[in-house]
Amino acid sequence: MHARSLACLGAILALATACAPVATTPAVADAAAKDATYTMADFARVAKFDAHVHANTSQRAFLDQAAADNFELLTINVDYPVFPSIADQRTAALALAKADPARLHWAATFSMDGFGTPQWRSSVGQAVDAAADEGALAVKIWKNVGMIEKDADGRLVMLDHPALAPVAEHVRARGLALIGHQGEPHNCWLPLEQMTTDNDREYFANHPQYHMYLHPDEPSYEDHMAVRDRFVAAHPRLRFVGAHMASLEYDVDRLGAFLDRFPNASIDLAARMSQVQYQSVRDRERVRRFFIRHQDRILYGTDLTQAPDTEPDEMRRTAHTVWTADWRYLATAETQHVDMIGADVAGLALPRAVIDKIYHHNARRVFLREGNAD
Repeated sequence: MHARSLACLGAILALATACAPVATTPAVADAAAKDATYTMADFARVAKFDAHVHANTSQRAFLDQAAADNFELLTINVDYPVFPSIADQRTAALALAKADPARLHWAATFSMDGFGTPQWRSSVGQAVDAAADEGALAVKIWKNVGMIEKDADGRLVMLDHPALAPVAEHVRARGLALIGHQGEPHNCWLPLEQMTTDNDREYFANHPQYHMYLHPDEPSYEDHMAVRDRFVAAHPRLRFVGAHMASLEYDVDRLGAFLDRFPNASIDLAARMSQVQYQSVRDRERVRRFFIRHQDRILYGTDLTQAPDTEPDEMRRTAHTVWTADWRYLATAETQHVDMIGADVAGLALPRAVIDKIYHHNARRVFLREGNAD
């Protein structure tokens, strides 16, 4: 055969080889599936769970948007003076749960009025029992414990107060999780101009009673963290959920150490995404590693709130905007501008399996006990 013909034949064979399908080994296929990520087009079709909201009215706009965006919700009752009464919050939660029991779940709380008296302990026990019987999945202890409430001697009631231990054990015995909001974000102990996010700056400017930088005689940030850790250590069988990233939102490495120390604790992301993104801008891979390493312990949550006077269409728009922005950051590699930190933030593009846990499976395991042996 002529040399030129041989050369042409060789080129044709090389091209055919390059275009031929390559056999994919099971290991390669598994690795590709493990690293696969979602896109924005997947948002509505993937089942999700917002494990920290406040639906404080039986008006259904919030619930309807959750259905449209494929979310389950955990609405959390709170002993918070600007919210409706605890009784009214419970009424709203029960009405919404009755309307859509597969989508709307709720967490109870209890009043600190009369703390330290025999009547208080009895009433709290009754409240926990009633909530469990009515389908509550958890009980919330708010930051008034540690920052507001005082005992008969005028001393702050901290989470590790002996009178709260029987409450925690009663919650555990009734098969409920305990959601704890203790302390505040680390920014709370800084002057406004040194805070890392605009949402914290705005909140503490408008709520100086909670801005601990202005109250140096009150317990320090480290005091609150130490008390919370003692409490969790004292109740190792309690399913404890640290609301708002357990107030360790400013440092994912420190938060990871908390989760390593307490295997029965989880955290939710509610109202702390901008603090995570602040770190992400500075070291995206460090933040991404945190989510992947602790993928079984993190619950997606927002702190979205529907007050009785919230306009329904505005509630739907706000919920959808927050949910899609968070999905863009956690699930995709897309970049978006985050006003709260004044920066463009690249998404973490977490693997699908990690997203499924954070956005759905973990909440159902922690609160609905799916997959739990006990």
